[in-house]
Order: sequence, then C-alpha cells, then structure tokens
Amino acid sequence: MDQPDRIHLRDYVVSAEIGAFQTERGNLQRLRFNIEVELASHVVGVDDEVDRILSYDVLTEAVASGLADRRYDLLETLAEKIAAQILVHPRAAQVSVTVEKLDRIPGALGVTLTRRQARVEAEEIAIPMRVIFHGSEIDLPKGAVALVPDAPGLPVPQGGNGREIALLALDQAAWALAGRLGLTVADSRTELDWAASEGRAVVWAPARMVRDVLSLPPHPHALAIWLADRLGASRLDWALPEDQPLPEIPAMFHVTTGRM
Repeated sequence: MDQPDRIHLRDYVVSAEIGAFQTERGNLQRLRFNIEVELASHVVGVDDEVDRILSYDVLTEAVASGLADRRYDLLETLAEKIAAQILVHPRAAQVSVTVEKLDRIPGALGVTLTRRQARVEAEEIAIPMRVIFHGSEIDLPKGAVALVPDAPGLPVPQGGNGREIALLALDQAAWALAGRLGLTVADSRTELDWAASEGRAVVWAPARMVRDVLSLPPHPHALAIWLADRLGASRLDWALPEDQPLPEIPAMFHVTTGRM
C-alpha cells in the first residue's frame, strides 16, 4: 500500500512569552516548532500549481495565529490550537505538532501531539468572504473582503492574445488599487483562503486563476460574479457610480450597490 504524502516544517524558532511559572511571566523565551502533516491525497497531477496543494504557509500561519491568539501557560494548549487550525484545511488528514522550550534547561523541554482530521472529503474551504466590485470609491468594510478592480481604461497593445492582454491589464489595476488602499494583492486560491481565515481585505488579481477558464470573458463584472460563486461568497457588492447600470447578477447572491 502506498504511504501518504507528507509536508513538514522543521526547527522553526520563534520567541514568545509562555509558561505557568512566575519567572516566565513578562519574559520572552525561544520556542521551537516541528510540524508534520499527512496529506489526504497524493500530490500527483497538480501541474506545479500552488492552489492544488497544502501550502507551507498554512503551517507557519498556524504558528503565528496560535501565538497571537492569547498568552499560554501550557505548551500543550498552544500545540492543540496549532493542530486544530491546520486540520481546518481539507487537504490535511493528520498533523503532528512538537513545541519545545529552548531556554529553560541546556536541552529542550516540549510536547508532541498527533491529531487526525475527522472529515477530509471536502474539496475546498468554506469561506465567509464578501466580494466587492470596486468600480468607484467605497468605505471599505471590516472583515474578509475580496475587491475586484474595474478595468483601467488604458490603451492596450493590439494583436496577439487579446484575452491575456486584458487579464494582465486587470492585474495591473489590482496592484494599483492595492497600493492606493494599502492592501495586499491575492492572485491564488491559497492566498484568498488565507485572507478569509485571517479576516482580511485583499485585492484580487484574476489572471492566474482564470487564465485557463476560456469560457469566462475577461470583463471585470463577469470576473466578480465568477469569483463570488467560486468562493461561495457570503455576499456580492457593487460599488458603482450612480450613472452606471448594474450588471445582470445571478439571484443566488445577496447584492448591494453604492457606497458600502
């Protein structure tokens, strides 16, 4: 029988305040993390695409999120938190988490726990994310938001692959919008999943995700609807000037217009 594929994070050292003893309060100490994840399916036929694997960022972000959540007395509690966050990902079947204190004794004091995913059949993470078509200035709402930029309206080179040129122009618009708003650009499902889990707003650069979806026109309205459907978005909003007509939108979405 084939053995499951695994990914790992080894000897990842972070300083944090942790511990039940009074001498540990108010003082940072080094923690070493070793994490191994057994994957739910083999890494075959992924075509070198980050969206089709469990990203290593899932492991480092689980550590960062666990440490940011609260101050812990016990390594065991922190390890449980990290394991639970990793197992939210449907491509993680089992995780082993080791956390060690490096500054208490000449060696290392730590704990190792192993937890298994109870349900691994889901294909994608359910994302409570809003998608907003950014056709005009808006008051950016709090929480997980994916902004879809409008077309830049600039001259584009003639000839060649017109669809690819249009998508690259939208990517440029995404970077420009992100710069104005002080946000991060997301161009993969993995990055959108991360933004959703962190409750962050990002600007979506579409070219990478839709390049091979040839039936999808490179029009920002169609792309916004496609993204909302792909993410199972909680709502789809349109920030449009008053004189611009609302595009035809599937009835499945809760739609609002104007300033958010």
